[in-house]
Amino acid sequence: MKGQIITKTLAELYLQQGYLQEAFEIYQRLAEKYPFDQEIQKKLKELKEQFHPSLPPDLFPCPSKEERIRLLEKWLSNIRRRRMGV
Repeated sequence: MKGQIITKTLAELYLQQGYLQEAFEIYQRLAEKYPFDQEIQKKLKELKEQFHPSLPPDLFPCPSKEERIRLLEKWLSNIRRRRMGV
């Protein structure tokens, strides 16, 4: 997905066409960029349930320590940019 503009609209188009994995990946990227967007979080949860309907959504494995650090660093960067008005 390099070079693509990642948007909710693109994710929805993938969903409508049945490309669940691609839609899921876009929503994951959007969730990293906008961690407090409830609509994105809801879509991620729905897609997780579609991939593993027998498992409750809370049982998905936690990301690695490195992945959590990367995510938190992105959040911090977004917070700093918003405070600066960028």
